[in-house]
Amino acid sequence: MSIRPTIETRKAMPTTEGAGVHLHRAFGFQDPSELDPFLLFDDFRNERPEDFLRGFPWHPHRGIETITYVLAGEVEHGDSLGNTGTLGAGSVQWMTAGSGILHQEMPKGNAQGQMHGFQLWGNLPSSLKMTAPRYQDVQGKDIPEVIDDDGTKVRIVVGEFWGKRGPVDGIAADPQYLDISMPPGVKKTFKVDTYRRAFAYVFAGSGAFADASAPSGVLLEKEVMGEEVNIRDMSGNRTLIRFGTGDEVTVQAGEEGVRFLLISGAPIQEPVAWHGPIVMNTREELQKAFRELQNGTFIRPAH
Repeated sequence: MSIRPTIETRKAMPTTEGAGVHLHRAFGFQDPSELDPFLLFDDFRNERPEDFLRGFPWHPHRGIETITYVLAGEVEHGDSLGNTGTLGAGSVQWMTAGSGILHQEMPKGNAQGQMHGFQLWGNLPSSLKMTAPRYQDVQGKDIPEVIDDDGTKVRIVVGEFWGKRGPVDGIAADPQYLDISMPPGVKKTFKVDTYRRAFAYVFAGSGAFADASAPSGVLLEKEVMGEEVNIRDMSGNRTLIRFGTGDEVTVQAGEEGVRFLLISGAPIQEPVAWHGPIVMNTREELQKAFRELQNGTFIRPAH
């Protein structure tokens, strides 16, 4: 067994998307080979409805798949396939844009006006860029959850883990997408396939992600009562940890416990031509997609 080294840590950066939704972006629109097959990861967490209610009105996608995971509030979905639905707390939506889809996503807060969720973009290989679009909603009650003897809780959103399989399948990147909660002070090792790219995203509490070169963990910053102080070996809220190669990840939960996503997928290793919501393999394919958007032929008829 080999521990994956932590080759990079970074804080998710605030940005605005859609019609004015305030969110934090952990990665996206940079070197797509870094976390191939994943292209973008957003954390949309707000307690002010005016920061998210304008949502993401109708917009196109081609050449990717999106996984949207909601923790609080709701997201209403509509698309050019005729699908409509509401994602509630704990639910997940998987959308294969394939040859082209138009959709909208409109967040709504919970009773306290809070909204929290994540969106991950997975690339499609060239052989599936123009596949027929597909869409699937999975309710929170259908996502398996495993609790270990030490209190560690794992929700298996996608993929297989600890003998359970998540309800979303058929995704080209074949990801493993886990929502992991660990009690204070618990130390745990999680297996990750050696041939997958992997990252963790901490969104509650703090934890140390050990690696071979620094077994005690990595040095990050944690917010304490509004002041930034150095806490050795702890990664805190809205922190992305990018791992090198190996077949396991070791985590030590901090004094408040830690909750994080652990996501991995098999790299596609193909050229990427990317502009906004459309991701193709060549500049010519990208230009063709935008021409089709302009002349009304972007959406292909269903066969």
